[in-house]
Amino acid sequence: MSDDHYLEGQLLLAMPGIGDPRFERAVILVCQHSAEGAMGIIINRPFQRLSVAELLQQLEVDPPEEFEHTLVHAGGPVEPSRGFVLHSAEYSQPSTLKVTDTIALTATLDILRDMAAHHGPAQSLVALGYAGWAPGQLDKELTRHGWLSAPATGAIVFDAPIEQKWSRAMTSIGIDVRMLSGEAGHA
Repeated sequence: MSDDHYLEGQLLLAMPGIGDPRFERAVILVCQHSAEGAMGIIINRPFQRLSVAELLQQLEVDPPEEFEHTLVHAGGPVEPSRGFVLHSAEYSQPSTLKVTDTIALTATLDILRDMAAHHGPAQSLVALGYAGWAPGQLDKELTRHGWLSAPATGAIVFDAPIEQKWSRAMTSIGIDVRMLSGEAGHA
């Protein structure tokens, strides 16, 4: 990353009262951020009724049993039928985007086939859709205090229980979520 103000490899944490219910308490891994815009995957919004096994069956890939209870995430409102896999970086294909030293993103059917055949990454999160920002849009949102940023770690992205990702990410940057309010003050 050539410019320090770009947030590639960081987590975006929605502040209370962000004003958009699609992003309330959202944790987004920023996969790309440049002068051309930004894109990321929401990592704490699973579909309640779509497992990775069901998604694999829809794609005519035989799912292993361990994906029966693993939920697909709603990665964001943009292109909600497009699939993405956030995964540990030891797995790579030519199309894989390295997000951090330990986290990567792949958006091909081949990674799902590899996962089904037990040749995929050690850790993964499957999502449909992504969050996207036009040039300069995310930068403006950051100045309006709708978002905080935190370092992305595998512990938060892959290991933390879904309902704890937001609070754990906030805690990682020293924020006590009990002290946050969705109301803005005026002097």
